[in-house]
Amino acid sequence: MATEMLIQLGILVFTLGIFYSIYNLPKRAFTRIRFKDRSDNQAHQHFIQGAQLLSRARSTRSKSTSLKFAKAAGGEADKALALDPRDPAALILKALVLDLMGHKTAALKSLDSALSPPGVKELSERERGDALFKRAELQVALNRRRRVASAVADLEQAVKLSPDNANAYCLLGRCYEIEGLKEEARRSLQHALKIEPDLASAREGMARLGPNCIV
Repeated sequence: MATEMLIQLGILVFTLGIFYSIYNLPKRAFTRIRFKDRSDNQAHQHFIQGAQLLSRARSTRSKSTSLKFAKAAGGEADKALALDPRDPAALILKALVLDLMGHKTAALKSLDSALSPPGVKELSERERGDALFKRAELQVALNRRRRVASAVADLEQAVKLSPDNANAYCLLGRCYEIEGLKEEARRSLQHALKIEPDLASAREGMARLGPNCIV
């Protein structure tokens, strides 16, 4: 009799334990989701603040004030990355800040991370195109001759993803020119001038390629 009661009591405790687990599982899952959403929201707020500070850094004429805003923007990018280390938008923001501060090698590494999977999938085509253009720009600035092939690969993708980016077409034309591909260079510069007829760097490039090339 006592044995049967103990068995029944054990079954009851076990059953209550299962019901408790089933009841609390959705709650625990929801808590994790809410925590993740809260972290994402905080990271987004830091990104927005950093982007605003970067805009102020670029628009001011005072070098000291620009540097102050750039450092603050970098701090906001770091806070966003502390919450989500693979966030490509925050990595791109960090790269732009580093470039403005003259740290081009570090900026290039940050863009490499932003354009690597799986984070790159979170970027729109336009965002990816602009990031590829910026990476190519840094590659050319750091070592024009050695990195020009990598820059061309990035720019050929960039103009497909962002077909209205005149500066990307212009830099692609310059890279083709460096590689001795004059016809390809001319076509890229003509694309740039169709988008922005007064783009000085494109007109200068056409002039370098020879007479009768300016459209």
